[in-house]
Amino acid sequence: MNPTRILPDLQSSIVCEEVRQEVTGNFILIGVIGAIRVPKVPITALKLCVFNRWTAGVGQFVETAKLIAPDQTTEIRKSEVKFALKDPVFHATNVTVFGQIEFKTPGTYFIEVVVDDVMKLRYPLSVVVQPPKQKPEQQQQPPPEPPEE
Repeated sequence: MNPTRILPDLQSSIVCEEVRQEVTGNFILIGVIGAIRVPKVPITALKLCVFNRWTAGVGQFVETAKLIAPDQTTEIRKSEVKFALKDPVFHATNVTVFGQIEFKTPGTYFIEVVVDDVMKLRYPLSVVVQPPKQKPEQQQQPPPEPPEE
């Protein structure tokens, strides 16, 4: 008996600045993000990508990717995408692009990855205010006097 539906496993979920696909079909992830360091808030990020790879499933599914505020309930962004897996040995890769995201406060935001209303993963994404380092003022020293002859 062949199964007609097996809920897939989330093999990976990575937040990055950009995802590109080569001619071979392989993906290049640029700027993998562990934390977002900003000089001040509020601040707007032009783009955040969520790279999700699914495997070991059979059937048609709906992936939902969410960006949740530090209060752990407010959805800042939400994206849904349909995908299918014909055999458990196959995989599917989905890239969600969240554009123009305003981070109003520093703190721990969350990425949630859900498939068919089943949460597969929820992980933190910290926004940290880190002012730019100030260069110490260079001390003004008078130019050296020419040697006396």
